[in-house]
Amino acid sequence: MSDTRPMVRLSRISKGYGSGETDVRVLHELDLQIAEGELLAVVGPSGVGKSTLLHLVGLLDRPDTGSIEIDGSDVGEINGTARAGIRNRTLGFVFQHHHLLDEMDARDNVALPLRIAGKPAREARLRADALLEKVDLSGRSTHFPDQLSGGEQQRVALARALVMRPRLLLADEPTGNLDRASAESVFELVRQLHLMENLTSIIVTHNEAVASRCDRIFRLAPLGERSGYVREV
Repeated sequence: MSDTRPMVRLSRISKGYGSGETDVRVLHELDLQIAEGELLAVVGPSGVGKSTLLHLVGLLDRPDTGSIEIDGSDVGEINGTARAGIRNRTLGFVFQHHHLLDEMDARDNVALPLRIAGKPAREARLRADALLEKVDLSGRSTHFPDQLSGGEQQRVALARALVMRPRLLLADEPTGNLDRASAESVFELVRQLHLMENLTSIIVTHNEAVASRCDRIFRLAPLGERSGYVREV
């Protein structure tokens, strides 16, 4: 994928938490490029900064030093309103915990980002129905989260992440709470939607089987060791 322009470029990114003697360095001068259309797995031991990396790319946090470019634009210094706009238009998030609203059925959970963006209810629900069909839940659209299995809830969360037609999908342990069969099903769906929706995708995972089926694997190592690609296609 070296001939494809980067969708994401991180340059000399450092990030820590706390201050003074309590300061904990998580990332130090990290460089990472992710090509447009790439499906990248980020792996590494617990506490090494995988979720921190995803939050920085997702504009949920800011680096202490270094620069972040998304789709060719430097997003490091933009204000909160502009960051929220990029998150809304360009990014889709899937987390280990699905974060569905219990009082809404599957259709309305998926449609919620569109409704927040001011889209008419009918348009939002039609788009939600189309995505629920893509994730094989068209027959469950009026079911509430407590009427769905864990795998089905994560499928709803995936549909919700894509409802605004983002270009970049960020998934933090999307199969982490699922049994093996459900995890396989959800990841295969992620792969299919990655291609169907022309996404660039970053998946943080501990699951080696999931990582091995991505385009590349980026190993995030503890400070003092070298981070880098452990497999490239």
